[in-house]
Amino acid sequence: MTTEDIILQIFCLVDDEMKDMPKHSQAKLYPSELVTIGILFALKGGYFRAFYRWLSRDYADLFAGLPDRTRLQRLLKAHQNWYEQLLAAPSFFTVIDSYPIELLFPIRQGRSPQQVGKKSKDKGRWSVGIRLGFLLNEQGQVVAWDWDTMNVHDQRFHPVIEQVNGQSIVLADYGFRSAQGIPDNCKLCAKGTWNERMRVETALSMVTVVCGLKRIHHRLWPYIQARLASVVAMFNVLLTLFHQLHPDADPFKMSIAEFSL
Repeated sequence: MTTEDIILQIFCLVDDEMKDMPKHSQAKLYPSELVTIGILFALKGGYFRAFYRWLSRDYADLFAGLPDRTRLQRLLKAHQNWYEQLLAAPSFFTVIDSYPIELLFPIRQGRSPQQVGKKSKDKGRWSVGIRLGFLLNEQGQVVAWDWDTMNVHDQRFHPVIEQVNGQSIVLADYGFRSAQGIPDNCKLCAKGTWNERMRVETALSMVTVVCGLKRIHHRLWPYIQARLASVVAMFNVLLTLFHQLHPDADPFKMSIAEFSL
C-alpha cells in the first residue's frame, strides 16, 4: 500500500465511526479528518513540527484545509475526547500491563516547573517520563487506558481494571498486587502461566518499533494526554484495517507493520 492509500483507508474507518458527529460551521476540518490527522501523527511519531511539514507538503490535498501548525496542535488537544469513540469492547478475558515512556534525560530533570515526568528505572536505566496502562481484549484492541508519572506502581491502574468489572476477567502480573487488595475481576498470573498475557507484550512491542512510542517530546499534561489518546485510537484502527485487508488471517493475529510511515 502507498502512503496515500493508508491515509484514505484510515480515514474511511474513522469516518464510519464518527459519521453522526457534525462539523462546526467555522471549522476547516471535519471531526473525522482531525482524528485521522491525530492518528497519522501517532503512527509517524517524532516531533509535531516535522510531522506538519510532511503532511502539508505531501498530503494537504487530501484534507478540506489544513490550519496553521499551532492551531492544528491546539485542535488535537481540545478534541482528544473524540478518540474514545474508537475504543474496543471488552471480551471475556482481557489483559493489562504498563509501559514506561521517556520524556527527558535524567540530567534535565527539574529545569522547568512545568515538567510532568518523574524519575524511575526502566530496564535498569534511569529515565524521566510517564507510565501508560493498557487494557486489551482478546483481539488485541485497547478497551481502556490511563497514564501517570513513571515512578508509580502498577497498582495505580486498578481503576482501569474496575472499569470492566462485571464484563471481563482481567489477567495481570504480580506487579498489580496490593496490600489493600485487588479488584474483584482481576486475576494475578504467575510467570509462565496464562500465555494469553503475551498479547499485551506483542502490542507494546508494536508501538515501540512502528511508532517510536518509547520516547515522546511533549512537555505539558494536555498534550501528553492527547498524544496517548491518539496512539490508542491508531492501534485499534490499524488492527481493524489489517483484518479487513487480510480476511483469511488468524482472527487473533496482530500486525501493524505494513502501515508504517
